[in-house]
Amino acid sequence: MDSGDEQDVPDSQGRKKRYHRHTPRQIQELESMFKVCPHPDEKQRKQLSRDLGLEPRQIKFWFQNRRTQMKAQQERADNCLLRAENDKIRCENIAMREALRNVICPSCGGPPPDDDPYFDEQNLRMENAKLKEELDRVSSLASKYLGRPITQLPPVQPMSISSLDLSVGGYSHPGISPSLDLDLLCQSSSSAFPYPFPASMSELDKPLMVEMATGAMEEVIRVVQTDEPLWVKSGSDGRDILQLETYDRMFQRSARQLRFSDTRVEASRDSALVVMNAVTLVDMFMDASKWGELFPTIVSKARTVEVLAAGMAGSRSGSLVLMYEELQVLSPVVPTRDFCFLRYCQQIEPSVWAVADVSVDFPGDNQLAPSSRSRRLPSGCLIEEMPNGYSKVTWVEHMEIEEKNPIHALFRDLIDGGMAFGAQRWLATLQRMCERFACLNVAGIPARDIGGKELAPSPDGKRSMMKLAQRMVTNFCANVGASNGHKWTTLSGVNDVGVRVTLHKNTDAGQPNGVVLSAATSIWLPISAERIFSFFKDERTRTQWDVLSNGNTVQEVAHITNGSHPGNCISLLRGLNSGQNTMLILQECCTDASGSVVVYSPVDLPAINIVMSGEDPSYVPILPSGFTILPDGRSAGGYGASSSSNPMGGSAGSLVTVAFQILMSSLPSAKLNLESVMTVNNLIGTTVQQIKAALSCPDV
Repeated sequence: MDSGDEQDVPDSQGRKKRYHRHTPRQIQELESMFKVCPHPDEKQRKQLSRDLGLEPRQIKFWFQNRRTQMKAQQERADNCLLRAENDKIRCENIAMREALRNVICPSCGGPPPDDDPYFDEQNLRMENAKLKEELDRVSSLASKYLGRPITQLPPVQPMSISSLDLSVGGYSHPGISPSLDLDLLCQSSSSAFPYPFPASMSELDKPLMVEMATGAMEEVIRVVQTDEPLWVKSGSDGRDILQLETYDRMFQRSARQLRFSDTRVEASRDSALVVMNAVTLVDMFMDASKWGELFPTIVSKARTVEVLAAGMAGSRSGSLVLMYEELQVLSPVVPTRDFCFLRYCQQIEPSVWAVADVSVDFPGDNQLAPSSRSRRLPSGCLIEEMPNGYSKVTWVEHMEIEEKNPIHALFRDLIDGGMAFGAQRWLATLQRMCERFACLNVAGIPARDIGGKELAPSPDGKRSMMKLAQRMVTNFCANVGASNGHKWTTLSGVNDVGVRVTLHKNTDAGQPNGVVLSAATSIWLPISAERIFSFFKDERTRTQWDVLSNGNTVQEVAHITNGSHPGNCISLLRGLNSGQNTMLILQECCTDASGSVVVYSPVDLPAINIVMSGEDPSYVPILPSGFTILPDGRSAGGYGASSSSNPMGGSAGSLVTVAFQILMSSLPSAKLNLESVMTVNNLIGTTVQQIKAALSCPDV
């Protein structure tokens, strides 16, 4: 209360009588007296009342109010000091906890010993003395029994087996190859690029690059727009087949020098409608990061090496970039394909865009000798804007391939038939991903109950959940293929493919820190891909293949639709009767004409609640496992984005890849041991056996 405020004093009849505010002189005199004597006696109060023209009661009330005000100010100041001191102590406590949690031994990389090493040494000395006495006693008894003293036993050499060297002679284990190389630890593969890129293009090289890109653009437009005799429809499945002789005549193929001997040519063309406008598509195609996000199941790495031309102001037309990409099939069995290429964009009509790619050679890259040598001939697409927000995309893929090593028989038909890297796969994936982006703007998902709490995400929560699931799928795809950044080692396993294992360090945000063991194998099943996908997607059949569920059923507690196909969805699964009430399973199922993916990862309930509230999911740790399902390519019928009536292809069988990721240790210096290898080998083998048994094909 301000010392100069008006005061209400009751009169003799109980009514309140209002006095005017004290004058500045009165307040000054009262403050001066308060500094000298905060508790004036009656004599002092009367003297002040005479000097200031105030009633003694007014003087008394003023001093009471002033003392209360001073006490409140002092308490507030004390509270601020205590709060600051408390915050300081809390921060120091957190820092000390983190330091204790992260402390490691500098010699072995492990946690420091809890006991004093002095006492450990003394205990060992005492134990050795007891053992020596026991040895002397046994030796004395033995000498009496033998009638002669026994010779002193030679010191036993300790057996030292490196945790990474399990191929020591004389050591073997069923299911483990004797030539196993477990020195697999490598850094993150995202920064590993096999091409020796120059620091920048010289001014002399740029005109040549522009000329190459312009020629590639002209060729792509002609190849896309020309039908017979350049392209002929296949009689079996209606796919477009490139007539190489006609192509050579049209584009003077005979004058070209093939880069490799015994080169195999792959060419394909297809068209489809996608739910995205042309400008957005062009922007994503010209940005290497967005390009990788758009095709996570195909592009394992993508990088912009240099922007040679930025294009017209406010438009991508005329943009020319030098890019690198690594393409994959989602199995460690199939080698990746690397391309360093020019990508050129041009708006050829008001509503039509063209994007053209052509490979670029650098001196010295022929010394790298990868397992698959790939060169992209002029390829690309025409994107036509449609009036309803859709775009019609016509895609052409044309490349020369020389396989240094033979393709595994399991995937040979798929690769040789052009299905693995053809235009149909690109367009099928593009259609599905565009539908996924469109679903971001659809209303939220219905509320479900988890542990007595209603799970009702907001629109922002739905978008956060979809971003988390997309990161999960991208991480899975990046770690299941035969990327140059992975060093896969084969264990003997379920078939001639074997179980492939590799290690990598996780240091990125959103992943558990430490050393992760990845393991995968691929099998062939004489069952349609559609049936296998439904089997993995259905939570009611999960106990038939999920070894880690211990037979506990799961219940879907949240469902987000990702596209027009009912199989494209994100689910939150809760285990029933598992005792893990705080853990859920995040699962995304993706399917299109080129194949299917089912990816899942355990996520704790507090993290899910944060995501559902719309917070940034980038720091939610996930370690995904899952399955990839591909048509085996042994029957050509039904494959193709534009002509197939069967969305999963018409092949007689399917190629299934089973992949797990396990956090082996939270220490970055941890090394692989036999126990981890056996655990993941048994996990893969048991899962494959249960899948075959559930699908009634145990003898395959």
